[in-house]
Parts: sequence; C-alpha cells; structure tokens
Amino acid sequence: MKHASEVRHSVELGPQDFSGPVPKTAGAFLILIMRRRFIGRVVFLASVAALSIFIMGFEPQVLRHLVDDLGRLEQGRGTTQDIWNGFMTLAGLWLASSLCNRLYQIIDIHTGPKVRFAVQSYLFAYLIHHSPRYFQENFAGKLGQKIKQAGHSCLPLLSIVLHDTVRIITVLIMGIIMLWPIWPAMAMLVAGWSVIFLVTSSLFARRCSSLSYDLSDEMSSVSGRMIDAITNIELVRAFSRHKHERSLLSAQLDREIKASVRLRWFLILMQGVLYTATIGFQLGLIAMVIHRVLQGWLTVGDFMLVFSLASLIVSNVWTLSQRMLEFYEHLGILTEAVELVAVTHEIVESPQAKPLNVQGGEVEIKGLVFNHCDGHKVFSGLDLFIHSGEKVGLVGPSGAGKSTLLKLLRRQFDPQKGTIRIDGQDIAKVSLDSLNDAIAEVPQLPGLFHRTIAENIRYAKTHATWEQIIDAAEKSHCHEFIQRRESGYDTIVGEQGVRLSGGEKQRVAIARAFLKDAPILILDEATSSLDSHTEHLIQEALWHLMENRTVIAVAHRLSTITGMDRILYMENGRIIEQGSHENLIRHNGRYARLWNRQSGGFLPEGD
Repeated sequence: MKHASEVRHSVELGPQDFSGPVPKTAGAFLILIMRRRFIGRVVFLASVAALSIFIMGFEPQVLRHLVDDLGRLEQGRGTTQDIWNGFMTLAGLWLASSLCNRLYQIIDIHTGPKVRFAVQSYLFAYLIHHSPRYFQENFAGKLGQKIKQAGHSCLPLLSIVLHDTVRIITVLIMGIIMLWPIWPAMAMLVAGWSVIFLVTSSLFARRCSSLSYDLSDEMSSVSGRMIDAITNIELVRAFSRHKHERSLLSAQLDREIKASVRLRWFLILMQGVLYTATIGFQLGLIAMVIHRVLQGWLTVGDFMLVFSLASLIVSNVWTLSQRMLEFYEHLGILTEAVELVAVTHEIVESPQAKPLNVQGGEVEIKGLVFNHCDGHKVFSGLDLFIHSGEKVGLVGPSGAGKSTLLKLLRRQFDPQKGTIRIDGQDIAKVSLDSLNDAIAEVPQLPGLFHRTIAENIRYAKTHATWEQIIDAAEKSHCHEFIQRRESGYDTIVGEQGVRLSGGEKQRVAIARAFLKDAPILILDEATSSLDSHTEHLIQEALWHLMENRTVIAVAHRLSTITGMDRILYMENGRIIEQGSHENLIRHNGRYARLWNRQSGGFLPEGD
C-alpha cells in the first residue's frame, strides 16, 4: 500500500517553464504574457467583442426603418410584410449579438484562469532566483500576497481592454459613420463629448485610485498591527499591555476611517459630476432631435436612429468611465507586484554556464574580497585550499566570516574580487543548479515546508523511492520518532516545522543530506538542537555520511569537530590558526584558550 505522500509524488505537477527577465512596467509585463502564450485568444476575444457591438450597431437603422414603415402603413402606403421583415431583422440582430456574447464568455472562462496561472507562475519563477539578500530585505508573506494579487488583477484589466474599450471604439466609429449622412454636426458633437467625458473620467479615476491606495495602505497597517500583537500575545500578557495594544490599534483604525471617508466623499463627487454630465447631454440631445423633427428636417425614423445611436454610444461611454476606477486600481496592484519582483537579479548565471563536474570535491579559494552592502568588510584577500575528501572545521567568534564563507561557496553572494573553484572549475562560470546539486547542507536552523515528513525528506531527491526515504530516516535516527506518530511519514510538520521539536527538525534536515548524497557536505552546527544521547547517535551517522566526501563544518560547540582533519580558527575574515585539534591544543593559541574556556561548552552563535 502506497503512502499518501508517495501517491502525490507519482505524478509530476511542476509548473510550465516561464523563463526570462520580467519587464519593469505592468503594461509591458502583461503584453509579454499575452504575446508569448495568449495572442491568438486575445485577438479572438477582441474580435468577438467588436463583432457583438458591431451587430448591435445596426439596431438603430432597423428601428428607423421599422418606425418609418409603421408610419407609411398608417398612411396606407406600406405593407405588413415590411413590418414583419423589420421585426425579424431586429430579432436576428439580438440573437446574433447574444450568441457572440455567449461565445466571448465561453472563451473567457477557459482563458482567465490560464492567464492568472501564467502571471503568477512567471513572477514566481523570477522571484525564486533572487539572492538571499533580496529575501532578507522583503517580507516573505508580502511577496506571496503581491504575486497572488497580481494574478487576480490581470483579469479585470484584460476584460476592460478587450471588452469595454473595444466596444466603445467600435460603437463610436459606427455611430459617426451612420450619423454623418443624416446630421454631421450631431456626429461631431457625440464624438467630441465622448472623448472629453472619457478623459475627464480618467483624471477622476487616477485621483480616486490614489485615495484608494492610501486606504489600502492604512488597512494593511491595521492588519499588520493586529498580526504583530497576536504573534507576540505572550509578551502582551507578560507585561499586561492589553490596553496599550488596543490604544495603538484604535489610533491606526482612526487613520483608516479618515482615509475611507476621503475616498467615499470623492466617489460621491465623481459619480455626481459624471452622472450630471451624462443626463444633461442626453436631455440636450433629445431636445435638439425633437426640434429637428418639429422643423421637418428629420423624420420620426430619423429621430429613432439618432436617439438610439446616441444612447448606445453614451451608455457604453458611461460603462467604460465607471470601470476606469477599477482599471487604475488593478493596474496599481499589478504595478506594485511587478516593481517589487522585477528587480534585477543579484546573482546571474552566465549564458555560457556549464554543468559543474565534481570528481573529488577539491575546493580552492584565491584572493577572496567581500564586503556587505553596508560597506562592512568581511574578507580582504582570503586564500584557502581544501583537498578532496578533507574534513575541515571552522571556528571563531561571531562576525569572523564563517557563515559568509559558506554562503559564498554556495554562491548566495558574489565576491567583489577573487575566485572560488571546485575541482578547478570557477563556480561563477557553472550553472547554479549543478553547483547546488553538488553540495548538501545541514543548517543550524533547518527549513521545513508545511508538508508531510516524507515530502520534506524527499525534497533532496524528488524521485527517491520509498525505501531510500526510510533508509535516510533510519541513518539520521528519524525513523523512530516518525513511527511513534499516528500518521507516520504522512504527518504534516506545520509551518517551518512548528509541530516538531528542535531535535526532530534537525534530524529531518540530516535525513535530507543523507538522501541527497552530494560529494560536498556543509554542516552548520548540525547537532546543536539535540540532546546528548541523540547527539552521540547522530555524530556516528554524520561521520559515516562524511566518508569519501569533502566536508566543511561550522562549529559553535568545539566538541563536535575534534575529529576533523583540519580546524581553522577565523577572526575578522582571516585565518588566524589552523591544524588538527591536537596540534592546536599543543600550540596553546586562541583555539586552545577557547577550548579550555568552553570545556565542551558553546561559542556565542551568529556570524
């Protein structure tokens, strides 16, 4: 019987490939998505929308002839056949337009979700190739929320462009063509009013969008304030700061209310002005047409044609003006997401990058110079050579550069100068995937997905068999505590593994390293969260894992690295001492003093 997690992984469900840079503007990004994947559907949808309103554009002409035919019939100069012909033509127009609308909806039903998927997949594919520094500077929840909102915002944007805008352009062209032979001045008046009305609506919508953004920002602040208090509820209780938190929230809510009132007042003003302009124009237009009919310059049928065409144009213009606010709101949301994600990648893979070919795992660092963005200097010409299969421990005080060195080896940062080579290959010239495939890491704070234990272990090798997963779990001493759980390997670990203890999370991370079976192994205090008994078992397993591999281990607890081939004592980005544990103790230098001070204890954590 297959486990649930194994069944889920029996089908490859990876997203389609959305590669390449993301344009810097929302419009360019949306055009790119449409051009790459949906150009045929976009053209078809726009054509159907235009055809639908084009068909309805003939309705005023049919009504004109129908009214004139009724007048002639009343005077005894017409036939009932003309009346029924007009009726059938009108029914045919309505039916054809309705069919076009249904066809548009059917195509849109199948297009909308795919567009949303494409937008979110493209942004996500670009996002996950950012450097660690990018994710340190941006809140993970915000990034995910912005990408999700971008996917939902693209649909109304497309609807407004492909449906409403295409309809108004089509009806304006048809209206002018039909009105011109009867009343050129009226054709120009309707066209001019439509343009002025839409421009005015656009200006109103831009201002309204700005106020809406202010309100959204205040609402986000309120949400952030509540989440901050809830997340730290133990602190609130410990210091009896319930009233203080309510006071802070009340002040934030007051700002939200004021922003909401400003937006609502402006909406009332905008809608009042636009509605008055629309009603006033329609009443004036009716009066002008009635005057023409009374003067004998237009027939009753002409009246019907002019009034129907003008009403059709005005109603579509009004609809588009109302959707402009929605357009700018969603454009703002998409713009925010694109500007947030479309930052140039800090770590860029060379177009000529080749796969890293690891034979033994030799590491050579020459003239390494690295400064953080704030100008803090870490390395000023570091040289280091690690032989294939050598086990090296890194120790030293916080800020010595130990963790930074590991990140540079993984190419999570690029140095300002110098090279890092693995088996003679510059890591800046190999593919990032092949570099990461060659290195297994057990971090001090293991990252776990909100998935099953089996899925978290299998993440190291997505096509691993069930037997391989269990073997890795047994070697890392995970199997025992997994079996004690009701759901076994299908136990959901919770966000960041919150449902597991610190030691259990560490062992799952070690199991992943066993399963990955990479030639280079990085250990960042891999046993820091384990009790003494479990640590002893894990140390045995780790030494077995280290066989025939190049190992670089950062240690805060010196007792975990005494068996290393070489230990490097680092300080201020420099290697101060190096040698085996015994040699360094005999040397009686800084490492020896640290060892005596620890007596098997701990170094201050951090780097």
